[in-house]
Amino acid sequence: MAYIVDLQASWILDSRGLPTVNCIAVLDQNGKKISAKASVPSGASTGTYEALEMRDGDKDFHGKGVQKAINNINTIILEKVLNKEFTSALDVDNLILSLDTSGNKSQLGANAILAVSMAVHRAFAKMAGLELWQYLRRLYFSTLPATPRFPRLMCNVLNGGKHADNGISIQEFMIVPNSGNILKDVQIASEIYHSLKKILHASGKSTALGDEGGFASSFNDSTDGKNNENYFQDSSKIPTERVLDYLMDAIVQSGYSQINCELALDAAANEFFVPEKNIYIVDNQEFNQTTLTELYKKLVDNYPLISIEDGFSEDDILGWQVMTEMLGKKTHLIGDDLFVTNPERFEKVGLQNKIANGVLIKLNQIGSVSETCTMINKAKDHQYITVVSHRSGETTDDFMSDLAFAAQSEFIKLGAPARGERVAKYNRLLEIYHSLR
Repeated sequence: MAYIVDLQASWILDSRGLPTVNCIAVLDQNGKKISAKASVPSGASTGTYEALEMRDGDKDFHGKGVQKAINNINTIILEKVLNKEFTSALDVDNLILSLDTSGNKSQLGANAILAVSMAVHRAFAKMAGLELWQYLRRLYFSTLPATPRFPRLMCNVLNGGKHADNGISIQEFMIVPNSGNILKDVQIASEIYHSLKKILHASGKSTALGDEGGFASSFNDSTDGKNNENYFQDSSKIPTERVLDYLMDAIVQSGYSQINCELALDAAANEFFVPEKNIYIVDNQEFNQTTLTELYKKLVDNYPLISIEDGFSEDDILGWQVMTEMLGKKTHLIGDDLFVTNPERFEKVGLQNKIANGVLIKLNQIGSVSETCTMINKAKDHQYITVVSHRSGETTDDFMSDLAFAAQSEFIKLGAPARGERVAKYNRLLEIYHSLR
């Protein structure tokens, strides 16, 4: 049992240099003060059905300020929780969630609610003398096997779509190490990332970074730079295939193979769907539901591609059905914008239509820790895999690493092994690993 004696919200800058909400929660347990802080991420490629991220819309920060959300924490939320006794962080979540009856958190802002939720869960974990992952597992995942299992890494090493201004339609090209040991997986990710940088440089391509730390090179040229005689001159290949060729070459040049490291895509099809024509434009070519699925099948057949995220847009149920029918037994089909970490939408759209076989988990899509964990458990109950994910606008907060380990999520998606806000998530997994030895 503890009282909440203070909430202190303020803004900090995220990895894109835009403001986001930071919150410090202070508990009192028999006169002992316990504090913890948390900061929330922000997405660029967002689903229509996500909980509302409250922004100010005025002249400050080009309309991206978060003072309204901050004020909601420091006034409305604080007033309701101040000096009230709570037995767990879940009790706090339940109270705060009851204050916003909008259905999409537009009254208080998902960024306001989540900042408090994360900070309070950290504070209660500290009060209990537990690591955050231990507290989350005890509170939400107590029926899971006690044997520690780390998630596999999905590392976005080459950025496209809204994460890079390079003309590539597919948003994320990821490597997925497969050593069976988190320490070795992080090593594999780092080595392949740096091999890819050398290969891109040798072929005359830019090694500038996109939003998630992956390279933002262009692949729309007909040649591949200085050493094009060595690099994939097959003119029948679209840029997406040529990117995958580069990734495969980086894997081999690092001394690994598809046994040690596989691949994954986040198509983010919302971004290249043309609704008025009901077509998708990928690498300047037009596709319908059938032909786009055939493209994905070709990629799965030709590369060690174990996961495709958001292969169709969030409302294209027919496209998802076609893809699930053709590829659902061959690879993971992950719903991100499709499900937006929302248990009700997952039930209505995913289960009733029997589409996809995996759920992307983003804390700020639903806006509270407890609802996020409800979504994870619901997915597990229906044999959907889960992928705990960062956002393109991140902070150095590593909450998601504890969440992925606590939930024994099959995968964690954390960007490239570069830039502090991404590396923080890798390093937290390493800390957990070493703490268990």
